[in-house]
Amino acid sequence: MIKCLENQVVLVTGAGRGIGREIALLAAKEGASVVVNDLGVSTDGSGKSSSVAEDLVKEIAAAGGTAVANSGDITDPAQADEMVQQAISVFGKIDAVVNNAGFLRDKIFHKMSSDEWNSVIDVHLNGYWNVSRAAANYFREVQRGKFVHFTSTSGLIGNFGQANYASAKMGVVGLSKSIALDMERYNVRSNCIAPFAWSRMTDSIPADTPEEKLRVERLKSMSAEKIAPLAVFLASDSSEGVTGQIFGCRKNEIFLFDQPRPIRSVHSSTGWTADSLANVMMPSFKNSFIKLERSGDVFTWDPI
Repeated sequence: MIKCLENQVVLVTGAGRGIGREIALLAAKEGASVVVNDLGVSTDGSGKSSSVAEDLVKEIAAAGGTAVANSGDITDPAQADEMVQQAISVFGKIDAVVNNAGFLRDKIFHKMSSDEWNSVIDVHLNGYWNVSRAAANYFREVQRGKFVHFTSTSGLIGNFGQANYASAKMGVVGLSKSIALDMERYNVRSNCIAPFAWSRMTDSIPADTPEEKLRVERLKSMSAEKIAPLAVFLASDSSEGVTGQIFGCRKNEIFLFDQPRPIRSVHSSTGWTADSLANVMMPSFKNSFIKLERSGDVFTWDPI
């Protein structure tokens, strides 16, 4: 059987647990040599342990795969560069980067501290930039490469108490599109995945009301391993021609997300005033305004 990542080298950040772990395992099974990056922190970003990455490398080796551990911090540009260089020095090249690492520090917006904001932005947005930038020059030189970045419906649609996370994940969408545009000439592709899966991070979702409890039960039915095939596909040559897109994965369902485009317009040859905006623009736009919703309000059916 042909393996879609045969002789490829893939760096997966946050690969020690959850979705990242499943991606690393499947990538190795599909023939890739994997750089397993994981800082080994808790769900709120505290603590560090190199054993998290090392244990997965042992598991991959026991299954007949090839991997090397990396416990670098993606928020440090120098360490991000080191993990890319590790792939090149150990395996001779790097073909794909999967930006998956992250943690949550949820708090309602008006109670969120600067540290809670900055720490989440730093890993989910700055960290993804660091790793992507570290790989960019090599991809440019060899005229090929793939980026897979993890975004979230918390940003694409909305969620309570996640201003930091949602902002970072929407930033990831902008980062991915910019990479896709700027590096298209070098045959470098960049795409996003918004995953639906139960993990250490989603375990923090509150379940105080009947609606919230139902949402959590739905999430529990969606395992992290269901996300891995899409990530591995996008990291492989099988996805040739796919770039600048946002995908969603929910159990056995795959979604392609729309991206912001104008949906209504009004014109005034004499310009606008506050009064004319209220009297002309508002009646035209009002029925097209996007509602305040969370992902559970949009994805109302049970996972398939």
